[in-house]
Amino acid sequence: MKESALPLEAFRRGKVRDVYIVDDERLLLVATDRVSAFDVVMSEAVPHKGAVLTQITAWWLTTLAPRIDHHMLSADASEIVREVPQLRGREKEIAGRAMLCRRATVFPVECVVRGYLSGSAWLEYRQHGTLAGEPLPKGLRESDRLDPPLFSPASKADVGHDENITISRMRTVVGERWAGKLENLSREIYQIARGIAAERGIIIADTKFEFGRATDNDGTEKVILVDEVLTPDSSRFWAADSHEPGHAPPSFDKQPLRDYLAAEKRAGRWDGNYPPPPLPSEVIDATSKRYLEIYSRLTGHPLNTDGTL
Repeated sequence: MKESALPLEAFRRGKVRDVYIVDDERLLLVATDRVSAFDVVMSEAVPHKGAVLTQITAWWLTTLAPRIDHHMLSADASEIVREVPQLRGREKEIAGRAMLCRRATVFPVECVVRGYLSGSAWLEYRQHGTLAGEPLPKGLRESDRLDPPLFSPASKADVGHDENITISRMRTVVGERWAGKLENLSREIYQIARGIAAERGIIIADTKFEFGRATDNDGTEKVILVDEVLTPDSSRFWAADSHEPGHAPPSFDKQPLRDYLAAEKRAGRWDGNYPPPPLPSEVIDATSKRYLEIYSRLTGHPLNTDGTL
């Protein structure tokens, strides 16, 4: 599925997810098979990608409960249709890729936890010895383990890349009341997930979380985990047996796509802007296989071909 067209009021359409309004208290998130790289959405879809994102998120949220409050109400298509009768007859369309969620007021920051020095953090450290302008210990190598893990918030950009910000800047953005709660929750979730992944031979090098404010029936306002959680789009997963400090190991994500596009840019066949170049079938297949592999390695079973649990 490259895009959805459900009989519900549209809330927003992101690079990957189509979000619909169910009522004042609930949203429906539909993960399509759209894929983006270098901030450009590709013309082709990656088979099963949306189902992998939704079902990995559902698996993690179920695993994290009841320790962590979250937004998921159901990721089961039949149950969703019972709750949202307008979707009758659309079961096959939403199977495996739709999630009925509690509405929340989302904090305008990405809560990033880095267990290893990689990606944009490594690039900044290599150039300046810092992360978001804050000094890090000298002598670190790419992919070195960080103990304790670093909490590294980022601003949420509507266009372009998110930008690493300091914790003090995050306090200004979200307020003192919430900043400490977001950091503590992010660290707690990462520590739990890192242990679970390690048992499966997987390293979570870094990941980002989003949180929102929701009100209980008694009027109490609390923080809940929202959006995708510990997916290959929001996290950097490595095979533990491929990790060696000093270089970046292969990751279970859209790396085949990024590698192909980077080669097209170096060859002068693409300027990095829209429209993207056509994707060869082997690049699409390799990317799809990466998503399916991390799903099966984490959950212990393959994704059903119809995208259901």
